Formats: sequence, C-alpha cells, structure tokens
Amino acid sequence: MTIDDIQARKKRGEKISMLTCYDYAMAKILSRAGVDMLLVGDSLGMVVLGYPSTREVTMEDMLRHTGAVARGAAGTFVVADLPHGSYDSPGPAVANARRLIQSGAQMVKVERGREIRDVVLALVQAGIPLMGHLGLTPQTAGTFRVQGREPEVAAAIREDALLLQNLGVQSIVLESMPRSLAAEITSSLRIPTIGIGAGPDTDGQVLVLYDMLGLFDDFRPKFVKPFANLSTGIETAARKYRKEVTAGVFPEDQHSFN
Repeated sequence: MTIDDIQARKKRGEKISMLTCYDYAMAKILSRAGVDMLLVGDSLGMVVLGYPSTREVTMEDMLRHTGAVARGAAGTFVVADLPHGSYDSPGPAVANARRLIQSGAQMVKVERGREIRDVVLALVQAGIPLMGHLGLTPQTAGTFRVQGREPEVAAAIREDALLLQNLGVQSIVLESMPRSLAAEITSSLRIPTIGIGAGPDTDGQVLVLYDMLGLFDDFRPKFVKPFANLSTGIETAARKYRKEVTAGVFPEDQHSFN
C-alpha cells in the first residue's frame, strides 16, 4: 500500500479501512486481516497509557509506538500522529516529523487548518507525506461535541479542507461532524477523506482499535460500533488463570520441563 494506492482508491470509489494501532503484535494481526492503513494515534495516551487526554502524549511515546507498529505492519501503510506541542512552529514540526518517518511511519498527521498553515507548508516543502485532521480536533478542543452544525463553523471547515489540499496535504481525517458536511467536503476534494463520526460518505473510515474491539469501556462515543467484546473474554480468561494457579492446577506436567 502506497500513497498513490490510497489516492487511487478515491478515484475508483473504493472505501479505505483504517484502525488505530499501538504495538507490534496487534499490527501483525491487523495486517493479516488486510486493514488498509494503521494509525499510530495519540489516542494511545488514553487507551494505553491512562492519561486523561491526548495532550499528555510525548514525542518519545509516539516514536516508541510507531516503531513497534512499523515492525509488525508487514507492508501495511502506517500513519503516525505528531503529538500536541510537537509542531507549534515550522522548525520543530519538520524535525519531529522526520523522526516519525525514521521510526517507520509513511505519513504523519496534524490537527487543524488555517491556524497551522505555515507548519503545513513547511512540512510539505520538506517532503513529509501529510494527513490533515479537521472537525473535532482533540489536541486543542475545549469541549468534545459535534463540529460544523453552525453555518459559520461549517464554512470554516470547508475552507480549511480546501486550504490543506491546496498546500499539498494528501488526505484528511474528518471527525465528529454532520454527515452532510462530510459528504460535501469529500465530493469537493481530490484527496481522500477518512471519517470518524462523520457518516458513511467519506472515502474511508477509522476507529480507535480498543473501541472497535470492545476493550475500552470508560466511555463510548455515539459513532463507535464494537465489532467484538474482548473485555469480557479477557476478564473471564484471567479469572480462570488465577483460579487454576491458586488451586495448583496450572502448570501441569505437560507445561513443565523434565
């Protein structure tokens, strides 16, 4: 999977599947499953590291997890988030993006539009493949609610999408917005859109892996569809393990060296 392949999906009207991923073992599984793109998202701060938001994630966190995912991805396209505070100005943005690419990412993602115009331009000019992120932008959001219901906000999101495309961004995540707005933006762009809470009319979809697998139950946004309930299964297995260890049933001779 390459950037050209992703661009071609839009032209052919083929949907793009993307999931967040944070470690080597899961990257191997998702690659075998044929998921098109793996996003090493700063959501790892909440679902893996236990932070209260994505803002606490550091570059070192992102580099470590990006490297782990890249080693297991087996040719699957890997995107990595630039974390909060790592791209406040063009110089650090380019340096940090290059570190993510060196760790194995094929594309980096940044949030917001016109506010980071100079940063986006510097990244594109430096040859960094870039994914944008508009609508609800968790790194800077004051409240987590649907964006673009008000005409002026919707207009700003549309303008930012065109701006990012014209600057050279190669795809855009659209998060938490009315499906009609996401559909309009998608049809107006040459580059693919990836939706999360943006309805079915985007060029692709992304979910946080732990939400999709039913592993993270602190809260569940409306747009999440759990495709499994692994939390219950893992808890059941752990209880069984504890019970057998306590009772001296495990390990048996077949699990021991003689």
